[in-house]
Amino acid sequence: MPGTDPAEACRVVFGELPDLPYLPELPGRGPGADITGRAAALLVDLPVQLTSSGWKLTDRPGRDLTRAAGYWSQDLDTLEEAAVGYTGSLKIQVCGPWTLAATLELSHSANPALSDPGAVADLTASLAEGIGAHAADVRKRVPGATLVVQVDEPALPAALAGRVPTASGLSMVAPVDRIVASQRLETVLAGAGAATVVHCCGRAAEVFGEIAAAGATAVSFDLSRLPVRETDRIAELAEAGLGLLVGALPTAAAARLDIGPPLQPRQTAAEVVAMWRRTGLSPGLLAEQVVITPACGLSAVSPAAATAALRHCREAARVAAEMTEENMP
Repeated sequence: MPGTDPAEACRVVFGELPDLPYLPELPGRGPGADITGRAAALLVDLPVQLTSSGWKLTDRPGRDLTRAAGYWSQDLDTLEEAAVGYTGSLKIQVCGPWTLAATLELSHSANPALSDPGAVADLTASLAEGIGAHAADVRKRVPGATLVVQVDEPALPAALAGRVPTASGLSMVAPVDRIVASQRLETVLAGAGAATVVHCCGRAAEVFGEIAAAGATAVSFDLSRLPVRETDRIAELAEAGLGLLVGALPTAAAARLDIGPPLQPRQTAAEVVAMWRRTGLSPGLLAEQVVITPACGLSAVSPAAATAALRHCREAARVAAEMTEENMP
């Protein structure tokens, strides 16, 4: 979400998404509020520092890691206050092991941790333990909530395809074995002890198999980056019982919602319904398995546009359900 005020962000989220609120992330606050810094602050016994080139595994934690932990504390205190008496699903999110490994540097070199299988194994175990403790803290603070943990893996397709550059930029880290990719992701998802969503706003269809094999409850993806020819993969996920968080509102469209003429929720709903119809699955299952979301984060749009985007997605979901009911026998 845009801005730097967690209380205001929580107010907007709980107001616009009463059925599935989430803990907002506010990267606009600076170092420590970014996706890598937030995940690094959850690691157990793996200290990290922020250097001129990015976050790096080190022998002792840096002050920026302390700042990141402080942001978590502030966010959770705000969530606890905003969610008093709340019962229902509540989503939190954190960077996944492969994206974290692609963005953290090794302690002894400037290469990403992804280049060292031993470091990836240690990172995975540490992150799994940290997420488990984090989830337990959220449950204690919001006891009426049913927790959903989203693991963000935008770099997973690149890791599998060997597209993550080394420090020099002259070569690429070797592709990750797909079985190992699923195993490491499974470790982190199991550590959450909750329903899990794996989000990938890149070429998500390339990693659907690994996400499903890791035991995710649902997958989140950008609809505009899903070729029609990949519809069968969506059908396979849905038939296997996975939920689908469909990023049907492009970020560029979300950014214009506060200046108009706005994209109508029915247009967004129609795109999702068209995707679902291509799967050949029962129309009635759409409302049970599909959640309509923005395609990616909203931190780059205005606060008014971010609020409008959440409202747009909620209305699009309602319209999509109506559209499928109209076509049911």
